[in-house]
Amino acid sequence: MSMQDPIADMLTRLRNAGSAGLETVSMPGSKEKAAIAEVLKKEGYIADYKMIVDGAKRVLTIEVKFIDGKPVIEGLRRVSKPSCRIHCGSREIPRVRNGLGTVVLSTPNGIMSGKQAAQQNVGGEILCYVW
Repeated sequence: MSMQDPIADMLTRLRNAGSAGLETVSMPGSKEKAAIAEVLKKEGYIADYKMIVDGAKRVLTIEVKFIDGKPVIEGLRRVSKPSCRIHCGSREIPRVRNGLGTVVLSTPNGIMSGKQAAQQNVGGEILCYVW
């Protein structure tokens, strides 16, 4: 059975792992998911991630970051969906929680945070909000 929205599945697994208090979460891997995990790591939302390649099968393992027993990721929201893509220009990049959160964008220069996209003056598809 094929998955309709693998990014939404990744975000749901991260959200559930944080709520359940799990230190690691594994999921089917892809380059796009690894790029999103890299952005989350740079922004300090996850501790680390690892892509394990076994032939044609890839597994992405993410270490969830906790502070005082609470997950750093308080919320994740998928914005652009396969049925309704949401795009923004470099000047219209939204702010999440008055700048306390992060927006993850898919740009022509790769997947990056909203801050990086604004610095590079590029827009793109809004993948998700993280706070």
